Formats: sequence, C-alpha cells, structure tokens
Amino acid sequence: MTSAVAPSTAAPQNILGGIALRLLAMASLSLMFVVVKYVDRAGIHIAESLFWRQALVLPFLLMWVKATGGFASLRTNRIGAHSRRMLMGLTGMACNFDAMILLPMAEATTISLSVPIFAVIFAALLLGEATGWQRWSAVIIGFVGVLVVLDPFASFAGGFDGAHGVGTLVALAGAIMTALITIAVRDLGRTEHAATIVFWFSLLSMVPLGIALPFVFTSHDGHEWLLLVALGFLGAVAQMSLTGALRLAPV
Repeated sequence: MTSAVAPSTAAPQNILGGIALRLLAMASLSLMFVVVKYVDRAGIHIAESLFWRQALVLPFLLMWVKATGGFASLRTNRIGAHSRRMLMGLTGMACNFDAMILLPMAEATTISLSVPIFAVIFAALLLGEATGWQRWSAVIIGFVGVLVVLDPFASFAGGFDGAHGVGTLVALAGAIMTALITIAVRDLGRTEHAATIVFWFSLLSMVPLGIALPFVFTSHDGHEWLLLVALGFLGAVAQMSLTGALRLAPV
C-alpha cells in the first residue's frame, strides 16, 4: 500500500488541525447518513444515490479549487493509486449506505465507530506508523465495545439471518473497508493535495456508477432533488475534511 514516490507536496504535520478536520468530517458524515435514510424512504436506488453523491461533489470541489490553489493542483502522476482508492471507496460507501438502510441508524453508527480501531491496526502493519501502548489500549477497549454492540454469541446462536443480521455484517465490512481507505488516503496524501485526492475519486467513480445509472434511474420531484443535492454537498465537506485530516495527522 505504501509508495516509493518522493513526497514532493507532503503536508506539514499538524495534529490539532487534523483532529479538528476529523471532527468536522464525522459531523458531516452523521448528517449525510440522515439524508441517506430519507433518500431510501423516497425509493431512490442505492446505486443512483451513490452516483449523485459523487457527481454533485465535483461542482462544489471545483469551486473550492478555483478559489484556492487553481486547477493545476489537480494534476497527478499516481492515477493507478487513485483508481485503487476509487474501487475501495465505492465498496466502502456501498456497505456504509446499505448498513444505514438495513439497521437502525444508532446501531449502524455505533458499529461504524470501530473504524479507528481497524485503522490503528492497519496503520501499524501497512504504514509502519508508531503506535504506543496508549493507542493499543484504546484499540482493545474499543474492540470490546464493538463486541458488546454486535453481541456475537446471541447472533451466532440465532444465526445471522434476516435484514438485521445481514445489516450487521455489512456494517462491519463497511468499517473494515473504511479503515483500509484511510490507509490509502494517508499514503496518497504524502504526494497529493486533499482536493486532488477527492477530485480523482469522484471523477473516476463516475465510470462504473454512470454505467449502472440508466438501469436504476427514476424521475424525482423538487424535494427528492433537494435531498440528493444535500447528499452531494455533505459528501464534499466530509471528503475534503477527512482527506485533509489524514494529510495533517497520523492515522
């Protein structure tokens, strides 16, 4: 997962700045998942909601880029790494959206809070980042908390059947995939600007989602379009702040 490319545009590390951006990302994601619930109730297919979630990021992002570093900052020499990040990102988003649809939001969100647990483990194994006993202690305590939420003994006794059982597994898969995405973004952040990472993720994802769109697209009223625009805007804020956080601070 790591790259041998010299970090020509590596961001200076700013722990408090990274934490602040991470908190903004979590707030934006929480609001976005509320919108996901409403989008599902409106009968919009998950593939279509993912398409508009990505497509509507681009205009917000391009306005930001024009007002800051200019479009030259979007150039990249790591299209392969961006493509891998896109595939991982779409898989993770699909799992997270599906989990929010299949499970009560509080439960799906609680399971998603296991992302930092897996992220610390993967950061130590794949990026070689220093992980002291404090972080490992937090990982162990957090993992116990996840087990309490999942209640694996009762789940396995009753079998992982039904929408709730499937939703639990999907939510856990989404958390693991999201943790792997943080590692990929941290690696890309060594040579790429935050806007560059978000731009190529959104643009490249238009290919598979654009192919799927004609098969799932339905007409929408003004309220539904407002929900989809909100989905894109909150997604843009979440992606930019999370990507920026991973450039400024260790995973």
